[in-house]
Amino acid sequence: RSQNTKFKYLCEHKNKKLMNNQFTYPKEKIRFAILTFFFAQGLCMASWASRIPDFKDVFAANYAFYWGLILFMIPVGKFVAIPLAGYLVSRLGSRTMVQVSILGYAISLLCVGLAHEVYLLGFLLFGFGVFWNLCDISFNTQGIEVERLYGKTIMATFHGGWSLGACTGALIGFVMIWLGVAPVWHYMLISAIILLIVLAGRKYLQEATLREDEESLPNSGTASQVEVETPNVFRLLFRKPEILLLQLGLVGLFALIVESAMFDWSAVYFESVVNVPKSLQIGFLVFMVMMAAGRFLTNYAYQLWGKKKVLQLAGSLICIGFFISALLGNTFESMAMKVIINSLGFMLVGLGISCIVPTLYSFVGAKSKTPVSIALTILSSISFIGSLVAPLLIGAITQAFDIRIAYMIIGILGGCIVLIVSFCNAFDIREENKL
Repeated sequence: RSQNTKFKYLCEHKNKKLMNNQFTYPKEKIRFAILTFFFAQGLCMASWASRIPDFKDVFAANYAFYWGLILFMIPVGKFVAIPLAGYLVSRLGSRTMVQVSILGYAISLLCVGLAHEVYLLGFLLFGFGVFWNLCDISFNTQGIEVERLYGKTIMATFHGGWSLGACTGALIGFVMIWLGVAPVWHYMLISAIILLIVLAGRKYLQEATLREDEESLPNSGTASQVEVETPNVFRLLFRKPEILLLQLGLVGLFALIVESAMFDWSAVYFESVVNVPKSLQIGFLVFMVMMAAGRFLTNYAYQLWGKKKVLQLAGSLICIGFFISALLGNTFESMAMKVIINSLGFMLVGLGISCIVPTLYSFVGAKSKTPVSIALTILSSISFIGSLVAPLLIGAITQAFDIRIAYMIIGILGGCIVLIVSFCNAFDIREENKL
């Protein structure tokens, strides 16, 4: 009993100590600072994606499946980093890992710009994927901590910040292409911006706090057990996950296939199918603009329809958008009509995919009984299978048939999302859980 009392005291003392910066700084400033880190991650990702056609041309990767293998190195890096991310966030804390991961992400982007041969590019893209996943886990852990601070669902706004950063990155990339700036100078500018964001926002980062259901630890608690969850990390990672996480993960898997199809192939689609000049390759840009707009509107959509209906609508928009682009995008002779139709399809896909990932993370924070960083790692483990499958799937279908066929197959996954959300009980949520 005395050991339990001492352990409980240490837990309370740790939580009080770790939450000191919540009382030092207004929660609005904390929220904005976390938002800027999400912005930085989106900026970095879009800076890479906007220059993919340039790398494809430089390395003469005209064979679609071969280029798919090169892009495959990013999700391989993300997948390999999954257990590492869960361990490091639990061991070092998300506060430290946010700073390490975003700086590593920026440095790896700069190194990609310096790549001079294809094998080196593949290796650097692997590292880019590793830091991408470290950012995902640590940033979303921070977002859930701020949600607890606010006592309401605000995760979608953080992902909106990510999308806003991606829009900015896509716009900067478009300007850099138009001006003929080499990727390395472009990426050097992006890395400098990210460094300034880290320096300005690092003091507002939060440490994980223990919830009541996470304080049920063994009787022989000691100070070292209070400091970190490390002894239990791998046991939690490899035990049978909650059914909730499996159901959420399946939707996340389909969503990441859709995201990969747009992040890695939208610029290639406009170049090879629509056959537009570089000055009109706006597919990735309009997709990211609508993705950002959708994420900032997600909380309002929760109020109107609830999370389940929002996900059903999202899957429908994804399906419709891909089929509009694939079936109607090349039926007109006019270049202007081709650009308009394909842009409309990409906009619908962007609006649909915008709310899926933040809604899944919000479900984890609200319903999962697993510690947050571990739950996010398990969810990512399932979802990232989609990232692994997408480059090879799209590359193989494009090589065998056409990228439009690949896009129609990806569109069917939007319908699958609607079915899963409609019939799985993980998505049944009471009205009081709406904002």
